Order: sequence, then structure tokens, then C-alpha cells
Amino acid sequence: MIDAGILGASGYGGGELLRLLGGHPAVGSLRGTSRSLAGKPFWAKHPNLRSVAEGVFEAELPFEAWAKAEQPVLFSALPHGELARLLPGLEEQFRKHGLADRLLLVDLSGDFRLQDPLAFEQAYGGAHPTPEALGSFVYGLPEWNREALRGARRIASAGCFATALQLALLPLRGLDLGFIAASASTGSSGSGMLPSETTHHPTRAQDFRAYKVLNHQHLAEVRAMMAACGVGGKLGFVPQSAPMVRGIFAAIQFSLPEGLDAKGLKARAEAVFTGSPFVRLVEGTPRVAAVTGSNFCDVAVAAKDGTGVLLSAIDNLVKGMAGQAVQNMNLALGLDETTGLKAAGCYP
Repeated sequence: MIDAGILGASGYGGGELLRLLGGHPAVGSLRGTSRSLAGKPFWAKHPNLRSVAEGVFEAELPFEAWAKAEQPVLFSALPHGELARLLPGLEEQFRKHGLADRLLLVDLSGDFRLQDPLAFEQAYGGAHPTPEALGSFVYGLPEWNREALRGARRIASAGCFATALQLALLPLRGLDLGFIAASASTGSSGSGMLPSETTHHPTRAQDFRAYKVLNHQHLAEVRAMMAACGVGGKLGFVPQSAPMVRGIFAAIQFSLPEGLDAKGLKARAEAVFTGSPFVRLVEGTPRVAAVTGSNFCDVAVAAKDGTGVLLSAIDNLVKGMAGQAVQNMNLALGLDETTGLKAAGCYP
């Protein structure tokens, strides 16, 4: 039985973790932190959780209470950079209470997805607070490195854009493609709860624009996966801000190698996703509405006149964030990876 805790449970990612873990059959207890909301029930911030995830926000998690827990699991849904800053102190707490080797830590931020300090600095615009810890976390994209996640104790879940792009790229492993053009549109929830001039939903609800063109931080983890699994080519990525709340729709375009046609491209996708319960191959086009609220990724392929296209759609807060973190937890603990997650999206 799992005793689960969430650092930063008041944000969108924390709310989705509370929703999913609140219905997970192996979770026996659930706690979450928020200093500003300490003492208030989870539903005070996440009204959808009333009668689903009962509990109150706490200022700090009492690690001593987990000393005798059968299986302690800690999720970090803190803002980017926070876990990296707090990790040395947390690890000391883990050692103090005999949790160092038993506790599973799953991070939803970008703090530990990259292994190289220079790559981190280039991607995130600053030096890593604890560079010695880079490389100690297993990268959490199950469809790529499922076996590495089994038994892991430190996991860095993949980013939302990175998940959508990598799942579209995986059928191309082993190919050298030259230039690969990628674009992906995301909903406003991807920017978190605190609005800014460019992310506040009223300023984008009737708009569509690109941002961080060719310079998004998730490019680094996508390129690392490409190198590791043999997807050759130079990737250019244009992220876009779409007038929706949830979801990411990604498109990958490339010149077809000699001898590869639509039938062959589809066969590659079928082969690479065999045994991946959350990837569904669809005809025509994926639809964000069909995956909203779920941990599924829908993928479609097309090819014509020497051009190949791979499309993907995910819910950025579920498969792109909290759902994938729970999927990673399931694998790390030896559970069926679909446990607590195999639910349809909300449609329409």
C-alpha cells in the first residue's frame, strides 16, 4: 500500500495528482503541501476534488510519519528550480528517517530531465543549483525507456511538449532524416495558475501565436532522446499558444527516406507502440477533445509526394504531466502501468 505525498499540491499539476491518486487502488494515504493554504481542504483550491480526494493542505510533509510506511512515494509539483534547490535538504530528511532507499521521488518539473549541467544551463538560462544530482534521476517517458523505470527510486517525468513530440518521433528511430520540422500548440493551463500578460486566458482566448520560436527549453530533452534512440536529423521546433485550456497538438514533418511510404510509416508506428497501452493509433488526425482528461496519446501518420507526417495529441496536464508521473510510479513499483489511469477522456 502506497503512502503518497505531493509537494506543491495547490497548482494545476498538484490538483491533477490529487485527482488521480485519490482514485488509485494502491494508494492508502494522500497528503499535499501548500504553505499559503495550510489547514484548508484540498477542495478549497480544487473544487472538483470534493468527496474525491479528502484531506487538507499542510505547510510541510511530516517525513517521520512515513518512517514505517510500506511504500512511501513523494511527488514534486513545485515550480521549476524549486526541487533542485531543496533536494539536498530533502535527501537529508530521507536519510534521517530511514527513507533514502525506500522512498520513490517523482519530479514533474524540468529540474532533473537533463544529465549535463551545460545542457541544463543552455536550456533553462541559468546554472543548476545541484549539478551533482544530474544523472541520478531516470527520465520518465515509459514508451521510450519503460525498462529503466522499473525499480527506479528517482524519476524525472518528461515535459509536456517533449512528451507530445517524442511520441510522434519514436516511429522514426533508426532513420537519418536531415531536417525535421516540428510544431505544437498548447492550451493555457500549460502556463500554470499565475497569469501573465501573454499567458492569461482572456488575452489568448481569441488569439493564436508562436512563442520561444526554435528556443523552447523542452528541445534539449527531445534532442537527447533522439540521439539515444537513433533518430537522426536537425530538429526545428515552433511552439504555439492556442485558444484552449487543455491539450497539446503536435505535428512532425520530414522528407521520406528512399523506400519508405505511408504503409511502411504506419507499420513502424504499430511496431514501436506495441505494448504501450496509452498510445492509440488513429486514422486521419488525432483530436485534443478525444484525449482531454485522460492519460492517452493519440498518434496518426500520413505520407505523400515524398513528405512524411506524424501527428500526436495529449492532455498537457495528464499524459504531459500528472498522469505520466503516476504511470512512472506504477512502473517503478512493479504495478501494471495502467493502474488508476485507464479512464476515457471527457468528450465532447
